[in-house]
Amino acid sequence: MDNSKPSSTSLSLSDVTLPVRENLSVFRTFFKEEISSDVYLLDQIIHYLLRQKGKELRPTLVFMTARMFGTVEKASYVAATMIELMHTATLIHDDVVDESDIRRSFLSINKIWRNKAGVLLGDFLLSKGLLIALDHKEYRLLHVLSDAVAKMSEGELRQLKTSNLFNMTEDRYFQIISEKTASLIAACCKCGAIATTDNDRVIDGMEEIGLWVGIAFQIKDDLFDYGLDDIGKPKRNDIKERKVTLPLIYALNNASAGRRLSIRRLMRKRKKTSKDINTIVKFVHEYDGLNLAEKKMQEYTDKALSQLRELPSEKGTEDFEDLIKFIITRKK
Repeated sequence: MDNSKPSSTSLSLSDVTLPVRENLSVFRTFFKEEISSDVYLLDQIIHYLLRQKGKELRPTLVFMTARMFGTVEKASYVAATMIELMHTATLIHDDVVDESDIRRSFLSINKIWRNKAGVLLGDFLLSKGLLIALDHKEYRLLHVLSDAVAKMSEGELRQLKTSNLFNMTEDRYFQIISEKTASLIAACCKCGAIATTDNDRVIDGMEEIGLWVGIAFQIKDDLFDYGLDDIGKPKRNDIKERKVTLPLIYALNNASAGRRLSIRRLMRKRKKTSKDINTIVKFVHEYDGLNLAEKKMQEYTDKALSQLRELPSEKGTEDFEDLIKFIITRKK
């Protein structure tokens, strides 16, 4: 029997989460108990929400970090639950703002129960995330997560202003994704370390690793929008919503002034035809936007892996490396 681990390019989500499978099982129970409510409508919506199981990458990051530097105990479950509550709240609020109809192949909460219920549920989850930290006297975790949520909000507002002005640059792009996406992934790694060690070198190092992993994660997401294969999610959303991301930035940098102007005009259109969208996608491929963005994603991945190998972990470093590799090779 061949018990060898699959290669990094063929790793599945179940492969990479296997080392923390039992932790994730305990976490799901812990999470469900924390968000229970005796308000009938809220209970209905929460029951629907719990059916929409995501990848659980953020709790996985917490547990994998914790086990590298100690033992997964209650503080780790508190951290993972806080993070998932806050992450879920931001997704629900995003769906309201974006008027999205679908989330994880389900009708979105705002689509079924309308925007007001979506906003109130998001508020409820955020408050629960704060309360669980206070109930368990995990004040340092609360500070880390509160800081991350503030950065996420700043990133969203920064992106909103930049997209309206159509002046996205590479520097602005990285500032936005560092705040909007990578800050929470950095918080996952930092909280996982705080839950098991007092070593500031480890805590700060894992936060930095999380930031780089988060940047690579977002670049991967942005690459999907310009891909040519079905990845099981709505395609071309960034283009339809006029979001300028790294593949397009790099392609625009490589194009002539006239070609840049024509593509920018197409991106500004609120109602794009299929022909418009295909023209933009073809442009990004033609001017090497995907390849350059993939190289930049790999740079951040390599930085994270290099830093990880320098930290004094007790076990599980290879498992964490597999998780990082999965993030940049995933199909959706």
